[in-house]
Amino acid sequence: MTTMAPITGQDEAVDPRDPLLRLTNFFDEGSMSLLHPRDKSGVQAAVGRVNGVRTVSYCTDGTVMGGAMGIVGCSHIVNAIDTAIAEQAPVIGIWHSGGARLAEGVEALHAVGGVFEAMVRASGYIPQISVVVGFAAGGAAYGPALTDVVIMAPAGRVFVTGPDVVKSVTGEQVDMESLGGPLTHGKKSGVCHIIADSEPDAYWRARRLVGTFSQQGHFSRQQAEAGDTDLRALLPESNRRAYDVHPVVNGLLDTGLAADGETEISSFEELQAKWAPNIVVGFGRLSGRSVGIIANNPLRMGGCLNSESAEKASRFVRLCDAFGVPLIVITDVPGYLPGVGQEWNGVVRRGAKLLHAFAEATVPRVTLVTRKIYGGAYIAMNSRALGATAVFAWPGSEVAVMGAKAAVGILHKKALAAAPEDEREALHDRLAAEHEAIAGGVGRAQSIGVVDEVIDPAHTRSIIAEALASAPARRGRHKNIPL
Repeated sequence: MTTMAPITGQDEAVDPRDPLLRLTNFFDEGSMSLLHPRDKSGVQAAVGRVNGVRTVSYCTDGTVMGGAMGIVGCSHIVNAIDTAIAEQAPVIGIWHSGGARLAEGVEALHAVGGVFEAMVRASGYIPQISVVVGFAAGGAAYGPALTDVVIMAPAGRVFVTGPDVVKSVTGEQVDMESLGGPLTHGKKSGVCHIIADSEPDAYWRARRLVGTFSQQGHFSRQQAEAGDTDLRALLPESNRRAYDVHPVVNGLLDTGLAADGETEISSFEELQAKWAPNIVVGFGRLSGRSVGIIANNPLRMGGCLNSESAEKASRFVRLCDAFGVPLIVITDVPGYLPGVGQEWNGVVRRGAKLLHAFAEATVPRVTLVTRKIYGGAYIAMNSRALGATAVFAWPGSEVAVMGAKAAVGILHKKALAAAPEDEREALHDRLAAEHEAIAGGVGRAQSIGVVDEVIDPAHTRSIIAEALASAPARRGRHKNIPL
């Protein structure tokens, strides 16, 4: 193992694409040791510390053939991943690569395939995080895609074929940013999990995630109780009004420190915030412990599940399960989004992924019903039937096949049609109230055991923390395939 003196970002003679500079800026100051001497392979790998956590990283070298990956460079990446597996350390890839080296032909392709095989071997065993700071093109595009979390800096570009090839084959004109920039992959494709504000911010986000996975902490009952607050006060008074779930998520979780080490911010690190925004997923801390959050967002599509949001949540469930991160599921969902487009877009196939992910998961996971949970979405959102550790509900919540008014509109269609027009609405309301008492109230769900307890919203934090802390700590045994 080769050691070296740190390179500082103040040295103007150093190319900003220099992998030693990038690795030095990522690791704790003075902690980096190289895994191999510097060469012209297009890759540099090193070990160091991230907030004290031993971490492995490799960086493709944008100063040599645009970071193109050849036989030797790929062997450095494989060795870095194998080192991380042996040490059970997280591995971070910093990407600036145009793909396989053309001059090395099929041998380079075979070597890139070896990198992918190593990533799959590591999948679900050690955390793998990609930071895309330049191009990740051609074969290099699939490197980040095989890892657990993809962070893109503003200069990041991910695409299999560039604009010139796209134009020659399809006639479409597109620039590199529109084809594979952070906003494209953050909003349209879902490839990018976190859009960073700058390259240093991208490293900070990666460092934060290393702590999430590797310094998971322990639940503190005192801390949970001290942070208790009436979360329902963050919801609108009318149950018919939409709202943004983010304040509820932030209110539930602990606060943390921003990159400057002084400013206090929410500990929530949202993933894929702009893709399928009707569901919110991400990491945070609850009373000192790393947790994963999945929450329906009524502000978008009324919080309905659809094919994209089901797929997004499924992958996140499996990510948390693979690394033993407890899950909190906040539900306010009217069901699956109806429509021909949804059916043709595979809502059955992709929705089944969410059922499979929750049913397979062994990590502690608690569901909180804030307002309503209807139909197939009731089952899919970590129901008791799928093995939830506990299901809590706030007073007045509804658990039913569908809303009471919609249900009686079907069940009593003839009676409503026969009623005089001036009496029809009153009859509809009365029948809905009767139906809700029988089938839709949270009391009925509690009586049959699918809701454990109706809880005081002001003690939500401490109750959820206690439920997760009391459950056996488990971790799934599976890969984290990019669903």
